[in-house]
Amino acid sequence: MPKSMELEDVTAPACCAPLSGPVLGEEEAVELAGVFKALSDPVRLRLLNMIASAESGEVCVCDLTGPFDLTGPTISHHLKVLRQAGLIDGERRGTWVYYRVVPERLTRLSGLFALPALASA
Repeated sequence: MPKSMELEDVTAPACCAPLSGPVLGEEEAVELAGVFKALSDPVRLRLLNMIASAESGEVCVCDLTGPFDLTGPTISHHLKVLRQAGLIDGERRGTWVYYRVVPERLTRLSGLFALPALASA
C-alpha cells in the first residue's frame, strides 16, 4: 500500500461498529451485502488486490487486462461492479482510466471483523 495512503485505526471505538457490536440496520446490511457480493467473484477480488497493492497507489486499466484470460469488456464489467460497490474509484486520463482503492471503504470492511476486546480476568 502506498505510503501516502493512511488508514485509520480500526480498533478505535469511533471508527466502525464490528459485526459483534450493535445490531445492523436493514439499510446498512443491504449495503454491506452488496459489497460482499462484489467481492465474491475471484476476478474482482484479484483486481482489487492488484489495485490496492500498486506502489503508486493507482493502476492503469491497461495494466489490469494482461494477467487475466478475459476480454477487455469483461474486465471493464468487473471494474464497474467494484466501482458501484464503492471499493475503487477511477479517473480518466486521455484514453486510459486509472483506478485506486477507496481507503475508507476498505477500512470499514476490516473494522467489521474486529473482535471485541476481552476483559482481563
